[in-house]
Amino acid sequence: WSLREGDFSKARKRLEPKPLSVERTKGSEILFGIAPCALALSQSRRDLFRLFLKQSSGSRRLVTSELVLQATARGVPVHHVKRRELDALCRGRVHQGVCLEATPLRFKSLEEAEKPDLGDEENPNRQLIWLVLEQIQDPMNLGALLRSAYFLGVDRVVTSQRNSCPLTPTVSKASSGAMEVFDIYSTDDLRSFLKAKTAEGWEVVGTVSKPEDVENVPVISCLEFRWNKPVIIVIGSEGDGLSLETQLLCHRMLAIPPGRALHPGIESLNVSVATGILLHSICSQKLRHSG
Repeated sequence: WSLREGDFSKARKRLEPKPLSVERTKGSEILFGIAPCALALSQSRRDLFRLFLKQSSGSRRLVTSELVLQATARGVPVHHVKRRELDALCRGRVHQGVCLEATPLRFKSLEEAEKPDLGDEENPNRQLIWLVLEQIQDPMNLGALLRSAYFLGVDRVVTSQRNSCPLTPTVSKASSGAMEVFDIYSTDDLRSFLKAKTAEGWEVVGTVSKPEDVENVPVISCLEFRWNKPVIIVIGSEGDGLSLETQLLCHRMLAIPPGRALHPGIESLNVSVATGILLHSICSQKLRHSG
C-alpha cells in the first residue's frame, strides 16, 4: 500500500500545474494585504509595477474592484492569479488575496524635515509629541508601534539607524498600512539628536518597565505625567530597553503601574502594547488642552 500511495502522490504532483513564477522588477518588493496595497496605490510614495489579485474572491469582490479601479487610474497592470501563486509571491504570509509589486519605502533623513516644521514649533500653544525608537528590531513590533503612533496623533516617528528593522512589507502589514501614509525618519546619531532637541526646549522622556533599574533619572507613573512643552518619548529595544547613554539624556522616565502583584517572569509588557498605553496617556492630555 505504501508503495502504491507513493506512486499516486507522484502522479498527482505531475498533473498539478506549476505555480506561476513571476519575474520580479529589479529592486522591487512584494507588498501584501488589503490595507498596505490599497494605501500604497492611493499615495504617490512608491513606484508601482503590478497588482496581483486572487481569482474569484467572492465576498471580497467589492474590495477587489476598488483596487482594480485604483490600479487602472495609476496605470498599474492587474493580474488575476491563483491563491497558490499569491502564497508563493509573499512566501506564505497572510495576503488576503492581494499582492502589489513596488519599490521599497525608505526612512527619511531628519535634515529633509527640519525646515518646514519650524513655524509650528515656534507656536507656544502647539503641543508637539515625537516618538523616538532605539533599536526596535522586530517588524511586527515596529508595525504595531507605527499604527498606534499614527492613530493616537504622534507628530513624528524617528528611529535609530543602527540595529533597527527596515521598512519592510511585513512592517507595512503589521501597521495596517499606516506606514504607507506616515513619514518615518531615522538618525545615525540618536544622542546628538536628543541633545539638540533638549537645547531647543523639548522635554525628553524615557520609558522603563522596572523603575528600580533606573539610576540618576527621576521615574514617575505615566498617570502622573503632565507636559507643557514639546515632548519626545524614547522607547528602547525589545530585550534590553533603553541604553544607559540614552537614559542619561532623559529628563524623566515613565513607568506603567501594574494592576496586580506580578508573577516573576511576567513582569513586563510587549513594547508595542506598552507604547500604546503611554502614548494614549500622553496624547489624551494634548486633546484636552486643544479642546
